[in-house]
Formats: sequence, C-alpha cells, structure tokens
Amino acid sequence: MSLLIRERTEKEEYQRLSPFAAKSAEARRLHDEEECTIRTKFQRDRDRILHSKPFRRLKHKTQVYIAPTGDHYRTRMTHSLEVAQICRTIGRGLRLNEDLIEAISLGHDVGHTPFGHVGEEALASIIGRFEHNEQSVRVLTVLSNNGKGLNLTEQVLDGILHHTGSGIPKTLEGQVVKTGDRIAYLCHDYDDALRAGLLSKNDLPAEVKRAIGTTTSEMITAMVIDMISSSERKESISLSREIWNAMNEFRTFMFEKVYLSNELKEERSKGRLILEILFDYYRHHPEVLPPEYLEWSEGDAERAITDYIAGLTDNYAISIFKHFFIPKE
Repeated sequence: MSLLIRERTEKEEYQRLSPFAAKSAEARRLHDEEECTIRTKFQRDRDRILHSKPFRRLKHKTQVYIAPTGDHYRTRMTHSLEVAQICRTIGRGLRLNEDLIEAISLGHDVGHTPFGHVGEEALASIIGRFEHNEQSVRVLTVLSNNGKGLNLTEQVLDGILHHTGSGIPKTLEGQVVKTGDRIAYLCHDYDDALRAGLLSKNDLPAEVKRAIGTTTSEMITAMVIDMISSSERKESISLSREIWNAMNEFRTFMFEKVYLSNELKEERSKGRLILEILFDYYRHHPEVLPPEYLEWSEGDAERAITDYIAGLTDNYAISIFKHFFIPKE
C-alpha cells in the first residue's frame, strides 16, 4: 500500500525542519482519535479552529476601537490572521513547524470578550479573575462543537494558554506566537491610531523611530528580521537587547497615547457598563440564558454567565442590552 500523505509529511518534517521544531508525529491529543490520511495533527487543529463558531465571532469583536466608524479598522479576526502571517514568516526563517504556529495564532484570542480589554477587566472585577488566554483554552476544550470541544493537541493548547502572561510556551512555535502577537498588535494598533487621528508619526519616541522605523511595514520588518537572527540555531526565541528595549518603549507609548487615552475613555466606559449590567441581569434571571451554557458549566450559573457574555460579539452585546433595557420605538 502506498504511503499515506500524512505519514509522508510527518517523515519530511524530520528532514526539513530544525531539530528544535515541534514534530507532528510526536503531538498528543487530550483524547486519542483516528488519524487523518491527509493532514497532520497540527493541520487538523488549524482547520478545526478556522471552521469553528468562536473563530467566526472574532469578525465582530473589537481590537481597540468600539464600534468604529469605517471598515478598515482591525477586529480580533483580522488581528489573528495578521499574527498568523507574521509568525509563519518567522517560523519559516527558523525552520519551525508553520502548521503549529498557524493553529496557535488563529486560536489565541477566541476567549476574548466583547469591547476589547475593557470587557476582560469588567468580568475580572465581577467574578474575581478572568484571563482571556485561559478562556480561549476553555472555549476550545469545552464550549466549541456543541460542548464537546475540539480535542486539540497539547502543543496547540499550551501555546494558546501561554501566549500572554508570565508563562513560557513549551514549544519554540508557541514562543514565536507569544512575541509575534505583540509585534502584530503594537504595529497594527499604531496604524489604526494614525487612521483615527489619535497619533502622528512625529509622536513616536526617538528610540522607537531609530530602532524600528515609523511605518507599520518598517516596524514589522525590523522586529521580524531581528527575531530570526537572534533566535537562529537556539533553543529559545528572543530579540536583541536594542529591539527588545525599543519594543517595550513602543508598548509603553501605545498604552499611554492609545489604549488608555482620554479620547477612548468614554467609549470604553460604555462597553464596560453594558457588560456589568448584562451580567447582573443574567445573575438574577439565569433562566433566560441559552440552556446549553448551564449544561456546559455543570450547573454553575456564574460560570455559565461568564462563558456566555465572554462569547458575545460587540454588536450582539449592544443588541441584547437594547432589547432588555431600552424602550422600543
């Protein structure tokens, strides 16, 4: 019998990829299942995430601007696609497993709330702790596929869980996404801020302009090239000290001038208030929740409300709020 396409791909990975790269044949799922004859485990993980409802909802979830006027501002979906593109470029330069990188990139933000990080802050203040990376893992292991989860590999889930925060992903592919995610959101949020008139290129700190440039393309290129050259033939992913310092200064600048700016403060407050009011309403009326959420939370009403609200898109959260609290015309 001729060699299966999947088996051929798995063998080629050992010849083509870096010794430090994750290999599909060594991947393990939470639950054993029959292998695909064509796709590796990481390819199937990527496809499962891409075709899932939580990924489709990212199309209408805010990246920075709540209900922006204009079609060209980033959403969580466009951000995830841009992360995948940047990180695959880095992965190819380092001869890492691009399928694993893509799967982690596409799935890393599916646990994000409506209204960007302000939604995350709202839920955290209500229930005591809410981290979007942890929610992403819950979405993919419990809530997706009608409560059955997607049965992804441990390597993909590890990369998603540790794409933010102090934890370090076990695979180099996950480490690429951890830094590549930051490259993507800083550069593209900067691009959106220029479009919105919140910033001009002259506002950038001198060190940032000198080290990585003033345009989105220059910035991404500088950091990607540095990341590849700094990480080549090494067992961890890193940046040079110069670029790392410039990135951190860029991040501080973006928080001060964009993410926490007075110009966005009012809209952020509105988004937070909507989620706080909705949570309180469902807490007093759990019977109006979709019944499957109570089933998936094993009867924990607070967990069910959190899962439901976290999964809402910006537009749908506003629509529900209007339905419950705004008189009809």
